[in-house]
Amino acid sequence: MLPTIFQYAHGVSAIDSGYVRAHHAAIHFIVEDGRVAIVDTGTNESLPRVQAALQCMGLSAESVDYVILTHIHLDHAGGAGALMRAFANARLVVHPRGARHMADPSKLVAGAAAVYGAAEVRRMYGEILPIDSTRIIEAPNETIIRLANRELVCLDTPGHARHHICIVDRGSDAIFTGDTFGLSYRELDTDGRQFVFPTTTPVQFDPQAMHQSIDLLMSYQPRVTYLTHFSELRDVEQKAAELHRLVDAHVEIARRESRPGPDRHARIRANLAHLVVNEVERFGCKLAPAEVLQLWATDIELNAQGLDIWLDTL
Repeated sequence: MLPTIFQYAHGVSAIDSGYVRAHHAAIHFIVEDGRVAIVDTGTNESLPRVQAALQCMGLSAESVDYVILTHIHLDHAGGAGALMRAFANARLVVHPRGARHMADPSKLVAGAAAVYGAAEVRRMYGEILPIDSTRIIEAPNETIIRLANRELVCLDTPGHARHHICIVDRGSDAIFTGDTFGLSYRELDTDGRQFVFPTTTPVQFDPQAMHQSIDLLMSYQPRVTYLTHFSELRDVEQKAAELHRLVDAHVEIARRESRPGPDRHARIRANLAHLVVNEVERFGCKLAPAEVLQLWATDIELNAQGLDIWLDTL
């Protein structure tokens, strides 16, 4: 079955990676003069979708110059080894903090297993394949990657993770933001408007850094942003303001529930569930609260973990 290709302006397109559910995680393509950069990879099971999409676009495996990872969480990078084996000409672009984990993913897998359990990691991601270190480009802040004549600028954007980059695409006035610019699920689209909500992370959430990263992205005045969860986000200035407000709301919840105790995580999670339901209702989406909570269940849990661990760093 051929994947649906979401075609955008200026040679940018996306497919659904197939991870978890429909319209949960996107893989983006940047095409310039027949050369391709792929942004984020999904899992190993995403490879056939990527290959089919390239074929539909009249492109070959030899057309792929870069596989770019916004960060190395496995929903974004789990398939990187498989893609790099399939695309022999490609080089992997990743934050310097993530490079060694792509060459030797054992600690990355162990970290994911600590969150999800080893059996669940194997089920969700399969074998995480190592990548030859000579094919890895480390991308510190303002690294420039050239795709044919198109300039891609990698920005160091911590907050969600310390190994996160966002990619400014000079050819489309867009930024590929991974998880730094939040989550925007298409099921919540209402009257042409899009809902956005921040995502923390179980071990590296830093609200001050996230605020600074959002401001850095906005300093480039992007026309749109492309989120891994899920794809094109418009009205970015207004969305940035929403993200700033909601990051602060997360911090307020964490501080309010900061008293120690075995139920702290559960208290934070319950408050986040309440926040999501209220924000979706405020936005004007007509999904029932139970549907909202089902859609956001994993993200609420991960955000709660992120806040719980962040409190321990204070």
